[in-house]
Amino acid sequence: MTYALVAALSTACAVWLWTAPAIADTRLTKLTTVRRRPQWQALAERLTRPTPARRADAWRRASVELCHALSAELSAGRTPGEALARAISAVDFPEPEALRPIVAAAKDGSDVSAALLSSAPSQGGEGLRQLAACWNVSVTVGAGLAALVERVASTLRAAQAHRQDVAAQLAGPRTTARMLAVLPALGLLMAGALNMRPLSFLFGSLPGLVCLISGIALDVCGLWWTNRMADQAQG
Repeated sequence: MTYALVAALSTACAVWLWTAPAIADTRLTKLTTVRRRPQWQALAERLTRPTPARRADAWRRASVELCHALSAELSAGRTPGEALARAISAVDFPEPEALRPIVAAAKDGSDVSAALLSSAPSQGGEGLRQLAACWNVSVTVGAGLAALVERVASTLRAAQAHRQDVAAQLAGPRTTARMLAVLPALGLLMAGALNMRPLSFLFGSLPGLVCLISGIALDVCGLWWTNRMADQAQG
């Protein structure tokens, strides 16, 4: 009996060693297998991703800093291409990889104006487009680039101050709209505290469901319309 058991175990071990994958292959597979990110990590990245308005504001601020840095580099006596490359490296842009064609064009002596226009984002790229116009005027007419860049910087700075002023004035209406959107939930809590059973009416009858759906739709539309008007005014 003992010999039969030992023989069976030996046979099973031999079969397992013969058919099982090699340890080195298993470790290599684990190392080369791409692990998927957890869903919570992907959701956190989506929530922390800047909104288009914040991204545009970051581009505008970086454009103002770029104009100031470029003006300083030009005043120091550097060539336009070298000054632009150094100014871009000194400014923290939201998407630095988008400016690589500009740096390459500035170092190679190719069309910098076209590179600025192609790299400028649709929202927040006004500074780069105005800088491209200044560069084109400086190349074709021979005007002083430092003076043109300084004018663009002052214009962008004034526009940024105006947008900040408008945003500060619109903070009150935005807050009021959010408070008004929360008031229906507060009314439900007060009705529940008075034993009026609002949830039974809203979820337990057809008129209640109609009122609930209509109220939520009007609340969402009000918030959307308020934010839309504020964005257009801040524009």
